[in-house]
Amino acid sequence: MSIGALDATSAYGRILGTTKIPKIAETEATPGAAGGFGGMVEKLVTDAASSMRSAESASAKQVAGKGDLIDVVTAVGAAETALDTVVAVRDRMVNAYSEIMRMQI
Repeated sequence: MSIGALDATSAYGRILGTTKIPKIAETEATPGAAGGFGGMVEKLVTDAASSMRSAESASAKQVAGKGDLIDVVTAVGAAETALDTVVAVRDRMVNAYSEIMRMQI
């Protein structure tokens, strides 16, 4: 499956909660902006870690007899989805890096 540049940009925009596709001049004007790809990856990893913490705490409450099984299943499902997303982004980044390294100069 091949993903085009506009497809990837719109997917990143959906993750960031925006639908605007940035222009090249806007991205070059703010090279260290938190809204860039690095900021998106940082937010993705932070959200995944927090969802895993909440799943762990829900599991601990269930083991102690104070939690609801539905809450545990929901929290674990959210954590699994977040982790799968982080792994998919990492795999795409590694593949892109490999493609760049194979390019001839």
